[in-house]
Amino acid sequence: MKIRLVGDKELYAKLEKAKNMDAVKAVVRQNGAELQEGVQRQTKESFVKGYSHGDTARQTTLDIIDGGLTAKVEPQTEYAPYVEYGTRFMDAEPFVRPAFERQKKKFISDLKKLVK
Repeated sequence: MKIRLVGDKELYAKLEKAKNMDAVKAVVRQNGAELQEGVQRQTKESFVKGYSHGDTARQTTLDIIDGGLTAKVEPQTEYAPYVEYGTRFMDAEPFVRPAFERQKKKFISDLKKLVK
């Protein structure tokens, strides 16, 4: 499962111009950690049909890659996509997308603060 946020060209240009990449990396790291916590918390809220949430929450990892400019949050259980998207036998119980949508707003806000 992959989710990718593609940024605004104008915002990216201002960030490049600012050249304060340490601050950008700190924002990426902080928001990545918050997203990981949000996904873990969302498993408890979303899994209402009796699916266990413990393994998925514990096995949700955070990797900071691309020199600190990318945070990758990923549930490692092999069945996570089935729970997120559902199957023909079970309804979806999204837990990554809701956490991502909440965090995305804060991430964009944090980046905009850097360029003001």
